[in-house]
Amino acid sequence: MKKRKWTFKLFVMLPLLFITVSVGLVLLFKWVPVAYTPLMLKRAIEYRKDDTFHTTKKWVKLDDISKHMVNAVVLTEDQKFYTHNGFDWEEMQKMWDQHTKGLAKLRGCSTISQQTAKNLFTFGSSTWARKVWEAYWTYLIEKMWSKDRIMEVYLNIIEMGPGIYGAEAAAQHYYNCSASKLTREQAIAIAICLPNPLRMNPSKPTRYQLQRRATLLNQIQ
Repeated sequence: MKKRKWTFKLFVMLPLLFITVSVGLVLLFKWVPVAYTPLMLKRAIEYRKDDTFHTTKKWVKLDDISKHMVNAVVLTEDQKFYTHNGFDWEEMQKMWDQHTKGLAKLRGCSTISQQTAKNLFTFGSSTWARKVWEAYWTYLIEKMWSKDRIMEVYLNIIEMGPGIYGAEAAAQHYYNCSASKLTREQAIAIAICLPNPLRMNPSKPTRYQLQRRATLLNQIQ
């Protein structure tokens, strides 16, 4: 009897509890601004011995973020953001085909929805287990949030430099302006750095960044 109760708790009650809590969290963040994320905690621990490191963030509504910034991240990070269901299956299939043919290494095909889920609900470790959890959270936010809410959360918590999170903090740090005032060029410069924000600096662009910025400026509205 005790074994049966233990089995029931392990395989029924615990999963139900997890689903209830996770759905509750997603519902909460559908309306409430995100104050802190696991990634912010992880970085704070990693840089705990660096006296120059400070966490900088400021939540702003999507309407208070330049449309250029929205267009820039869609262009550079996820061009099908407004049409997919959270996963770019076509891009993943393309990547897999190239990998199996020996033409390319396995690479991330994360959408903005997946990046939002990763930054909000995981510590961002590079493991298959994390990708599974990320997929679960991605499914939930796609089902329970609007695309605008996903974009709003993304642009407020995404890492945009050492200790810099969100478009408002980035705009103030790099260009001494608010996120609503970011120009096309500034938005593209920030978006280009998102794949590696700890090494790439919008205000100190490398030759690669300058070349990519010139190319993307011709594509962005």
